Amino acid sequence: MKLFDNTKVAFALKTDSQLERAYFLFRMIQNQPMVKIGSAVTNFALKVHLPVEGLIRSTVFDHFCGGVTEEDCLPIIDNMYNNGNVHSVLDYSVEGQDKEASFDGALEKIVKIINFCEEKKSIPFAVFKPTGFGRFALYQKISEGKELTPKETEEWNRVVARYHKVCKIALEKDVPLLIDAEESWMQKAADDLIEDLMETYNKEKAIVFNTLQMYRHDRLEYLKELHQKAHQKGFHIGMKVVRGAYMEKERERAEEKGYPSPICENKQATDINYDKAIEYMMEHPKMALFAGTHNEQSSYLVMDLAKQYNIKKDDKRLWFGQLFGMSDHISYNLANENYNVAKYLPFGPVRDVMPYLIRRAEENTSVAGQTSRELNLLKTERKRRKL
Repeated sequence: MKLFDNTKVAFALKTDSQLERAYFLFRMIQNQPMVKIGSAVTNFALKVHLPVEGLIRSTVFDHFCGGVTEEDCLPIIDNMYNNGNVHSVLDYSVEGQDKEASFDGALEKIVKIINFCEEKKSIPFAVFKPTGFGRFALYQKISEGKELTPKETEEWNRVVARYHKVCKIALEKDVPLLIDAEESWMQKAADDLIEDLMETYNKEKAIVFNTLQMYRHDRLEYLKELHQKAHQKGFHIGMKVVRGAYMEKERERAEEKGYPSPICENKQATDINYDKAIEYMMEHPKMALFAGTHNEQSSYLVMDLAKQYNIKKDDKRLWFGQLFGMSDHISYNLANENYNVAKYLPFGPVRDVMPYLIRRAEENTSVAGQTSRELNLLKTERKRRKL
């Protein structure tokens, strides 16, 4: 039996009723028109304040999220760690805010999580999104090389100060920090800032991690260029490597505005790009890799490369990551083999986390075979349990 086929290990932490709920949920998600209609209806219901939060909580929210607050997540974190050897990354998944108060609030939230990480071995990383700390339009303007007004310059200085504050605390507490990637037309400003932060805070080891979305065909080149700079300036590189989450949006915008799409031409090209980035990082020792993947072949590749380069299973420069509620067959079977594994555990108020949840559902319907794979594994486990 191949490692990831072991459903007994994969679903050991799920009760029979949780297993049934997961099965029901993925059957729903498999139906693409239903996901589109469901997303539109849910958005409308939340906008006009219909009392649907209870229904959302008991279905999709509880499957993909840890809770409303950090404290809500603790029982799940402890259960995964104590009974499955799987760590958690607390992900405050509130998106699309644009007020200074909400950016300062997000900063406080991340500082609180870093303190959590220092106390709990089960939470090895803190994470945030660039737009958690500043306006999307501001990143975009800088990425496009446009001149900022004096007011915008002050605003950007506050964004930079938030990053530095959080990185300083992360360095003091020895808690690595994952910074997510977002849409390509705002990403350059984030990349440049994160590069400066790496130079400042990654002298001894990787504390600051950027994210490479490998469905972008330019990212491997970017990684190699960054490596040259790191080599010259003497800093370590931390990278979370993922395939990506904004594909449809990226293609539509490129077509609409008439520029070449930044996205690889097909799934196969993305897979090759992803694996090349993994290979490049693992052959260079001053790099720390967080391999965010739901792909079995890429996971096997990372394991093979670790053997090839004599990287121990528990080496803190190598982590596997999957999203909570998905790909348990990868997470728990890897953890069972004593690799470092972390689940991204989103949390936040139900209505604020809905954009994240809708993206998850749509992503599951658009990635070929992902939902049917989850369903087949759940079917196998139901049969094994004689449900």
